[in-house]
Amino acid sequence: MNELTTEIIAALAQKQDLDEVFRHHLEIAINQLLQTELAEFLGYERYSYAGINTGNNRNGSYERSFDTKYGQLNLTIPRDRNGRFENHTLPAYGRHSDNLESH
Repeated sequence: MNELTTEIIAALAQKQDLDEVFRHHLEIAINQLLQTELAEFLGYERYSYAGINTGNNRNGSYERSFDTKYGQLNLTIPRDRNGRFENHTLPAYGRHSDNLESH
């Protein structure tokens, strides 16, 4: 079994709400997807020597909350040094979406 399956079984056994389990795993998945999008945009993975002297590097991140049908997600949006990175996962300036889970 994987971690998600184990948590679902534990929540069902304890009669807890499954929305929190899904919200937690959705938050992890979207944060990882955002990091992957930036790596693809820059053309190299984090801490890779391929990024030295490329003219554009990672430049930290900012926090953003996003409401879904499972609850509020606390996301870490990565940035690039030149300010050209635009993620394709979340709508620009959007704070709420019920269709994010369907993609």
